[in-house]
Amino acid sequence: MDPKREQVVVVGGGFAGLSAVARLASEDVDITLVDKRNHHLFQPLLYQVATAGLSPADIAAPIRSIVSRNPRIQVLLDEMTGLVPGARRIALATGATLAFDTLIVATGAQHSYFGRDEWAPFAPGVKTLDDATRIRGAILLALERAETNRQENVSRREEFLTFVVVGGGPTGVEMAGAIAELTRQTVTMDFRFITPRCVRIILVQSADRLLPGFAEDLGACAKRALESLGVQVRLNARVTGIDAMGVMIGDERLETATVIWAAGVQASGAAAWLDAEADRAGRAVVGPDLTLAGRPEIFVIGDTAMVTDADGKVVPGLAPAAKQQGDYVAQVIAARRRGMPAPPPFRYRHQGSLATIGRQRAVADFGWLRLSGFMAWALWSTAHLFFLVGFRNRMVVGANWLWNYLTFDRGARLITGVDAPSA
Repeated sequence: MDPKREQVVVVGGGFAGLSAVARLASEDVDITLVDKRNHHLFQPLLYQVATAGLSPADIAAPIRSIVSRNPRIQVLLDEMTGLVPGARRIALATGATLAFDTLIVATGAQHSYFGRDEWAPFAPGVKTLDDATRIRGAILLALERAETNRQENVSRREEFLTFVVVGGGPTGVEMAGAIAELTRQTVTMDFRFITPRCVRIILVQSADRLLPGFAEDLGACAKRALESLGVQVRLNARVTGIDAMGVMIGDERLETATVIWAAGVQASGAAAWLDAEADRAGRAVVGPDLTLAGRPEIFVIGDTAMVTDADGKVVPGLAPAAKQQGDYVAQVIAARRRGMPAPPPFRYRHQGSLATIGRQRAVADFGWLRLSGFMAWALWSTAHLFFLVGFRNRMVVGANWLWNYLTFDRGARLITGVDAPSA
């Protein structure tokens, strides 16, 4: 690294951070990419790892290998904890500090339990590979325990075969559909005493319809598709309690061994680290050029930022939006270096919303065009393959999907890193 070059520090190796790094790679700047994990993760497919459709390595790639061809990019396995007062430096969890001329913070989001963090141990969400493998182990162990208790303890068997997903957005809908396919079509071929009639899958949504971000008719279509898979969809229902033995939905108690949280997210702690104004979800409020007020050298992007684009609309926390923000920030930095006029305020280009419910079942909302069924499923599959980082991952995931489509076989049904509970 040359101290005479401009030092750009990017915190976060997700879609937003990597998009900024890729665009800045052609500039004469030194880039330091900081992330607490050593891999870039394609979060939209985490639910498929959690339901044994894909293996963790299929949707992740080492950050160092992604940027290895550019000698001016340095990668640090560390975590930002704040700014050093009075200096253009960030403090790191290891105790070190790192100087910057320009700082880009893109540290993503985490689960939000709406003030009920005590539910977290009993209702994990899916944000990391560890989350996904933990949920995969819980689902598969529940099936194993149900097989073990087929005669001795019928009530316990019913608990193990009851799966509750909380949240009716894209993550919840996709998770519920994937669990239905796993338990009713794939695993039933291997277990001798589990049939589709034994399994109970419940999707709980506090709103009056699924997929609130989609057109209303597509939410209704998703509901019908889930119900055709045997999922019980409960609308206008609110979770009031979760513990080790089950979940309270309103005043009703459901005994279950598996609860999965897909109901809410909040930003990382970046707003607090930066002493910045934040919205209710903890996202740092940024200006039209995605910088903090009074700090033109600090950009905040992706799920970490509350962005209102040039049309006055709040930008959604989606992968395409994060990539567009990363690309835009790199353009702003490049323009500053050349002494050129700054680009116009950030404008989000909506490329459509997609959600899959299962085999040949999906919905797609492009505003001017709405699709459901096979065509939407084909579009969903193509788009997700395109956004995966790396040719190898695209080939592996595509081959896995084709194999699963032809055989119904989910080859990643491994229970790892989880101690089998007593029956």
